[in-house]
Amino acid sequence: MGESELFSPLGLGFAIFLIGALAIDFGLLRRHGTHEVPVKEAAAWTLVWIVLAILFGIGMQFYWNDGTKTTEYFVGYLVEKSLSVDNIFVFTIIFASLKTPKKLQQLALMWGILIALVLRGIMILIGAALIAQFEWIIWVFGAFLLWTGVAMLRSGGHAGEGEPAAVKFAKRFIHVTEDYNEERFRVVVNGVKKFTPIFLTIVVIGIIDLIFAVDSIPAIFGITLDPFIVFTSNAFAILGLRNMYFLLANAKDRFHFLGTGLAFVLMWIGVKMILPAINHDWKIPPLVSLFVVLSILTVSIVASLMHTHRNKKK
Repeated sequence: MGESELFSPLGLGFAIFLIGALAIDFGLLRRHGTHEVPVKEAAAWTLVWIVLAILFGIGMQFYWNDGTKTTEYFVGYLVEKSLSVDNIFVFTIIFASLKTPKKLQQLALMWGILIALVLRGIMILIGAALIAQFEWIIWVFGAFLLWTGVAMLRSGGHAGEGEPAAVKFAKRFIHVTEDYNEERFRVVVNGVKKFTPIFLTIVVIGIIDLIFAVDSIPAIFGITLDPFIVFTSNAFAILGLRNMYFLLANAKDRFHFLGTGLAFVLMWIGVKMILPAINHDWKIPPLVSLFVVLSILTVSIVASLMHTHRNKKK
């Protein structure tokens, strides 16, 4: 099940599923129009995507008949889903910085997710090709993740407030009008075509996801070298990101220690990638990785909830 799996009938089937899912999403958006997504709707769709991801993993177990690969998929999905929570908190800062109306945030995230899938697909193909050509690059990825985890710990594990650098960068090249003009990306002002702020928002979301992918793609290659598993676990994590945003956007303060937990997850995967370079027998089984990642995330979430509860009491 190597790289060719991406271009096999299985890979084609997943591509058709992906296109169908995105078509349904855009179709529903067009039918119901852009609107403020209530928590109940966001929770229902978040659950739908999680269940679909789990069912896909179970289906792959019957197809592969290989418990190791199935475990790798679930570990990869769990890691990518956890890392995507950081994206959500940054999205709140982007929307606040660009003053994106709540009813248009849904549209911005839809297009942002589409861009993210394309960019990550390209990065996965490049990463797989590099690893196939230069085996030692996996150790470089490991060292990078270890360094990233330490940097996250030193910074407190959370994104800073204020205008993100991606917003400042995009504003230098994209000149926009002051009016969002509902769902239009370009308008004519005094005979001159200009972009609208919603277009700028989508571009910034794409830039942000590309930055986050620099961490998450090496992380999942630390779990599995199968590009098909890397892409499918990434895709399912991203597909549920829009609805998870509306579910967790206002819950940043409740997950005080989640950033710290994610830092330890990255450090763990980095160490896991480096160990075989020291000794070929020091390969950590996927089930052990699953247990470690679950333990770190559980401890960070429970500690966050206890911290929030104590603050409420005070």
